[in-house]
Amino acid sequence: MTKKRIFFTGGSGKAGKHVIPYLLNQGHRVMNVDLTPLDFPGVDNLTADITDSGQMFNAMSSYAGFDEMEPGNGVPKFDAVVHFAAVPRILIKPDNETFRVNTVGTYNVIEAAVKLGIKKIIIASSETTYGICFSDGQTDPHSLPLDEEYDVDPMDSYGLSKVVNEKTARSFQRRSGVDIYALRIGNVIEPHEYVALFPHYFKHPEVRRRNAFCYIDARDLGQIVDLCLQKDGLGYQVFNAGNDHNGAIIPSKQLAEQFFPGVPFTREMEEHEALFSNKKIKEVLGFKEEHNWKKYVPEESYKSLDSME
Repeated sequence: MTKKRIFFTGGSGKAGKHVIPYLLNQGHRVMNVDLTPLDFPGVDNLTADITDSGQMFNAMSSYAGFDEMEPGNGVPKFDAVVHFAAVPRILIKPDNETFRVNTVGTYNVIEAAVKLGIKKIIIASSETTYGICFSDGQTDPHSLPLDEEYDVDPMDSYGLSKVVNEKTARSFQRRSGVDIYALRIGNVIEPHEYVALFPHYFKHPEVRRRNAFCYIDARDLGQIVDLCLQKDGLGYQVFNAGNDHNGAIIPSKQLAEQFFPGVPFTREMEEHEALFSNKKIKEVLGFKEEHNWKKYVPEESYKSLDSME
């Protein structure tokens, strides 16, 4: 495995603070570029604003730490950029500000990386691009499972910003020829959240409808990012980043019939296969789930419910 020097934006956020330790454990060097430093052994931190193009060019051409000054060979070049920094959802900032930060910030990060000659860029897109999560009222998908060929059509500022970012990535890939992969990240679950949240989800599955019942373990997301770093030559790609199963105990077909009645399936699915499909990352990247919810949720909290289905 090739060890890489990684420029990582937004590493102090909910997903990033788990992905960075995974990457460090794989032997990579990571500089976290965020408005708030990440307090974790081994990570380099630099405070910078993604909406400032000059700061992105400057940060991406800087030392990661004092030790890099010792050889006297100038500033090392980053091998890859992982861009997670964003306003993470609607209803935190005004809609126009969410859209501005996310789209301008992503443009600035990708532009700096391409013009500085960095050959691998990974950006965080979102499951909200499918247009169910932040829709006005209950919206049904056009088809199931949700996969990378789906015609994404969100109606909110956050999901729209992520669609624009995918187009920005595709545009820069065409002009540069570098690898740019967009990860449509599912609902991120931290290790402590299984016991805290999933028993409630199982008793009240309707609360997960807007997420199409998807989840991604933050540590499995680390694996996906690392697999993207190691996989070269794919050009522009979009990958769903989700776990193998739904965040529900109801079988997939029954789950769809109950919450998305009449929505057609485009293929046969396994009994509990996620409606938010991760088939592509398994086939193309070799992803193998390590953190299924069943490892962490006490059996007694769902077995009685399971027998009632």
